[in-house]
Amino acid sequence: MIRKYVFGEPFDTEAVVSEIPAETGNLPDGYFEETETEDGHAFSCDLGEKDRLYGLGENVRGINKRGWIYEANCMDDPGHTESKRSLYGAHNFLIVDGKQRFGIFVDAAQKVTFDCGYTKRDKLTVTVSEGGFVLYLLEAQSLRELVREFRSMIGRSYIPPKWAFGYGQSRWGYKCADDIRRVVKEHREKRIPLDAVYMDIDYMERFKDFTVHKERFPDFPAFAEEMKAQHIHLVPIIDAGVKIEEGYPVYEEGVRNGYFCQNEDGTYFVAGVWPGRVHFPDVLNPEARRWFGNWYRVLVEAGIEGFWNDMNEPAIFYSEEYVKKILEKHMPYQTDDEDTQMRKLFELKDLALGLANRRADYRLFYHQCRGQRVRHDRVHNLYGYNMTRAAGEAFERISPDKRILLFSRSSYVGMHRYGGIWMGDNSSWWSHILLNLQMLPSLNMCGFLYTGADLGGFGDDTTEDLMLRWLELGIFTPLMRNHSAIGTREQEFYRFENTDAFRRVIGLRYALLPYLYSEFMKAALTDDLMFMPLAFVYPEDAFAPQAEDQLMVGSGLMIAPVYRQNADGRYVYLPEEMKLYRMRGRDSFETEVLPAGHHYVKAALDEVLVFLRPDHLVPLSDGGCFTDEVDASHLRLLHYIKTSASYELYDDDGLSRDVALAGHLTTITADADGNIRTSGASAPECELI
Repeated sequence: MIRKYVFGEPFDTEAVVSEIPAETGNLPDGYFEETETEDGHAFSCDLGEKDRLYGLGENVRGINKRGWIYEANCMDDPGHTESKRSLYGAHNFLIVDGKQRFGIFVDAAQKVTFDCGYTKRDKLTVTVSEGGFVLYLLEAQSLRELVREFRSMIGRSYIPPKWAFGYGQSRWGYKCADDIRRVVKEHREKRIPLDAVYMDIDYMERFKDFTVHKERFPDFPAFAEEMKAQHIHLVPIIDAGVKIEEGYPVYEEGVRNGYFCQNEDGTYFVAGVWPGRVHFPDVLNPEARRWFGNWYRVLVEAGIEGFWNDMNEPAIFYSEEYVKKILEKHMPYQTDDEDTQMRKLFELKDLALGLANRRADYRLFYHQCRGQRVRHDRVHNLYGYNMTRAAGEAFERISPDKRILLFSRSSYVGMHRYGGIWMGDNSSWWSHILLNLQMLPSLNMCGFLYTGADLGGFGDDTTEDLMLRWLELGIFTPLMRNHSAIGTREQEFYRFENTDAFRRVIGLRYALLPYLYSEFMKAALTDDLMFMPLAFVYPEDAFAPQAEDQLMVGSGLMIAPVYRQNADGRYVYLPEEMKLYRMRGRDSFETEVLPAGHHYVKAALDEVLVFLRPDHLVPLSDGGCFTDEVDASHLRLLHYIKTSASYELYDDDGLSRDVALAGHLTTITADADGNIRTSGASAPECELI
């Protein structure tokens, strides 16, 4: 059951697609107590000693969010430490699991604070800052049903092309066509699978959106075709800021038509980002959104089939207005008084350090939307969502029959219908492997199925063991990308001493592709989860909620990656008897049946731990060096059969937008005697291993 309550005059985020009538009167007894505070409208509820809180999408700390305070306030902040309260997304869906089990979705474009037992351990308090909002209250019998109920009201998750489930190599620093050719050549020669190479800001002409540097890529369409001939897809970045430059068509069109965000006095807001001085497209304005989205056609017509949107919180290195204030107040700072001079210098230093991503800057500019003028801070969390929506809606016009890869850094619930997300600018820290794992189910709850983190870490210098351990988790995430920052250690797999281990582990991803693609598609088409905490699958198990470093991947498989330096294994909790596959690649593994309970499981540096539930199957293909080479007509089945097991295999052409027409299911059944039957749209050859 879903109930809807409207407070004040909310800005319509368009996150919810279902028609749900608003309730009259107050919230029902037994849920929340409402109060007005200096910070906004607040409502709180009591928490029992063992109550757990799930959701909030992209955030730090554990799967159970109890004990910390979170802010839905999209920020460009690469320091993903436990002290942070917000990252790049605003995902305001939260489940309370205790004596009462219910979910809430706070549909608000402005900042929302979730005090999850931080101020008082036994109290959940949600505070919505200035402005109206809509509160949805959801009730269901199980955690998984609550998620399905929420997902059904916000619409189906974005589905990328199948090639986007292959491995992608990226680095800020691939400057020209020859750099990319070299990366592809190394992968192909060393038989390391690869489907995509990502192009960071260096491919552009002076960081201008929808341009390609003519000297570095003298014939870009021909280069895109050259890559496609090798089964490589180029995926360029698009940033939010449009460079202010006479003669640049995107800038001139935006100015002429009033498509950029404005200051209070009607002039265009100026910020500094990678291109220097920029304007921000007013993507909350439907006309401007359509205009900006149409510009993606330039690269689509050049042969591009995938994009990643960045810097769209929006990130602001500085606002021109604030810089002027600093200079007016502190320059010149010269004085004969040495103490005064030092004080002025330190004041100037502190002000300069605070230039980037000042929340006060979000109060300086405005949007034109639905006949009204709206200050940005009141709709801030919707910017990245609507930038990606601009592209997603444009692709429906540009490429109505064909899926195009699209994912974003900043997001709000609702953007999940147009694209996926990657987990932002993480670091080469062991703790970020665990953070990667723990955000997966929380993002799935909010509709974001196509997601993953930068393998090996974006910032800082990775190590071979960290890279390999991270890959052992990354082979299960839909978005599997190795991305690193300029100036850090180069971390392409072929640069490490143990290249063979990387080849075998990433080869396992391509072998698992029939299973992973099936589980993704079934989750998307039925509003379900692909990644589940153990508590969602074993609700009666008292210890399952404590196992926050293990996940179910689809219906029958559990993963427990190693995420500690120098570890030769890890502790694993099994809620039931399971079969362990200790895998070193598609054709190299050992098996062992483990009873329910606690275990220390050995895992060599090149081993992936895969646990199968009783009476379940996991199909493996023969793999390949790119997704087009993966053949699902012959499958080997990982299995743990006590009586009988069956698996529903989903497949389609990997490109058609209309998956209802393109997709088909095949049921594979096996019994304890080794007999295998298939029924449905196809009949792959199958064998048990």
